[in-house]
Amino acid sequence: MSDHSVWLFDFDGTLADSEALILASFRYAAQRVLGTVPDDDVLRAGIGLTLEQQARNLAGERAEELFEVYVAHNQAAHAELLAGFDGVPEMLRRLHAGGARLGIVTAKIRSTLELGIDCLRLERSLFDVIVAKEDTAAHKPDPAPLLFALRELSAEPGAAVYVGDSPFDLRAAHGAGVTAAAAMWGDIFPREQLLAELPDLVFESPGEVAA
Repeated sequence: MSDHSVWLFDFDGTLADSEALILASFRYAAQRVLGTVPDDDVLRAGIGLTLEQQARNLAGERAEELFEVYVAHNQAAHAELLAGFDGVPEMLRRLHAGGARLGIVTAKIRSTLELGIDCLRLERSLFDVIVAKEDTAAHKPDPAPLLFALRELSAEPGAAVYVGDSPFDLRAAHGAGVTAAAAMWGDIFPREQLLAELPDLVFESPGEVAA
């Protein structure tokens, strides 16, 4: 792994165990706005896309209303429902100590991302770049957010790895020309769905990353 000097990470399902929080907020918002709640499998399928895209998929012309109800519930429930993954803080410190530059690249809106980082007490000093939804016009699976991160770091795609738990993450990585690494500990998407994206690296746990 030593030839990779830049390690970029998705947030939901990769650095943060946020499935319970996301599903609870979608259930609440769908019930409030639409009066009906889609199956969890339908809700899971959009995790990794922007919240706006997910809201459009679920609510159509009422997407903006669902978005606002979701965000209010989600931010209020962070302290109760957001969890970390065992081994993630150690993984980040290990990579940093080995000289790698680290970054977060997510489709989350910045205010919610900042709240998540604080709730999990992730060390901000470990990250050289943090890319949120507001930073680019196009979003995963488009490679734009990853290319933005590389520009911020003055890094070449060949030097970088993107670790993510969704098909959208892996497609974005391939599109950006960086090494695509599947985070199998996320557990939101079926293993077969991630392997079908032909990741360059597969990590079963945070402990395997650049171990």
